Amino acid sequence: MDRFEATLRYLYEQLPFYQRKGPAAYKNNLDNTLALDELYGHPHRLFRSVHVAGTNGKGSVSHMLASVLQEAGYRVGLYTSPHLKDFRERIRVNGVKIPKEEVVRFVDDFMARNQLNKMEPSFFELTVAMAFDYFARERIDIAVVEVGLGGRLDSTNIITPEVSVITNISLDHVALLGNSLTEIAGEKAGIMKKGIPTVVGETAEETAPVFTERAEELGIPLQFADQLYQTGYSMASPEGKQLFNVRYNNTLRFEQLPLDLLGQYQGRNLCTALATVDVLKERGWSISDEAMYRGMEHLVKNTGLLGRWQVLGANPRIVCDTGHNEAGVREVVHQIHQTPYKKLHFVLGMVNDKDVMSVLRLLPKDADYYFTKASIPRAMSENMLELKASDAGLRGKKYPTVVEALTAAKENAGPDDMIFVGGSTFVVAEVI
Repeated sequence: MDRFEATLRYLYEQLPFYQRKGPAAYKNNLDNTLALDELYGHPHRLFRSVHVAGTNGKGSVSHMLASVLQEAGYRVGLYTSPHLKDFRERIRVNGVKIPKEEVVRFVDDFMARNQLNKMEPSFFELTVAMAFDYFARERIDIAVVEVGLGGRLDSTNIITPEVSVITNISLDHVALLGNSLTEIAGEKAGIMKKGIPTVVGETAEETAPVFTERAEELGIPLQFADQLYQTGYSMASPEGKQLFNVRYNNTLRFEQLPLDLLGQYQGRNLCTALATVDVLKERGWSISDEAMYRGMEHLVKNTGLLGRWQVLGANPRIVCDTGHNEAGVREVVHQIHQTPYKKLHFVLGMVNDKDVMSVLRLLPKDADYYFTKASIPRAMSENMLELKASDAGLRGKKYPTVVEALTAAKENAGPDDMIFVGGSTFVVAEVI
């Protein structure tokens, strides 16, 4: 085993890791984060940042902003989670993943320093510290930092950004964040800070007052992106990108703006990103319309984003998407209905700590299902998933691994059919 693999084993197996263990790994305070920040000399103070929270879309918006800032000529750090294939996806500078030797160096350094401190950080806490230390040493101009979970108590919430962004609010992680949209919005609003403007992506009757009241308390500017920008429906370019005619206050602002992400739902994320760029420009960042066009057009190449309505094959069409909570799956199902196919084959896996039945009731009843289990401890067994899916009126067969499920779907699908893979980020990670 090489040094990098040994380091990853330490991160995954020795530290509490939410993505694998679930709520047991969640820390409800910032004590470790603040101690780590002090241990490494407060690296987050050495670069500017944008902070992005929200239930859905925060990863896409983060990648959009990073790509545009990169095209504007800035040296851009990007911190996102979870990763799909490679731990190093979480930490990038101008789209390039953190080198393996940097991961090893940081963990070795932490273990040496920690012999005296005896800290017991979680996987996420130590990874955030690694990212901020790396960004500082790389002398980036600005970092786009995606919140991991919630906002108020998230390890990323020690930064004072140029702008705080909250994409939207829906029910997810209710055991940790609250059982109502109002409670969850309150946790996400925890990233709002005095003196720092906030952009909220979507106006919702139940949550908008939470953000408005918080902004008034702090005396800060607040904008709702969907009240400023509208995209309508997209067209397809010859290169397979979405083209949006974007309106600002009902006046055409960007004509035929190409977006390197598929899925009609990305139009709302695009509006959030555009409103955020406006705030950055007001704060002195030089971002031309040309950089906006190039950044959106070359997003995947610039940032390496994976798993958002990603087409994996044709004849049959094979698509995967990481949407996994009720709101995200609702968007995925809408997109499926917009896609032509003869028969739908659905490779489905989920995790134990989600509201599984709410998601299952949204799924198409006329699909053939391939129930499966991702190779993580949190994954729901294919047997339990089949039972719950049956209660929701879904029919299919079960498979012990994602590979076996996808193989069976390919064997059964005709050239005019569609295979969709999803239900869990970890299922998608095993097919891309």
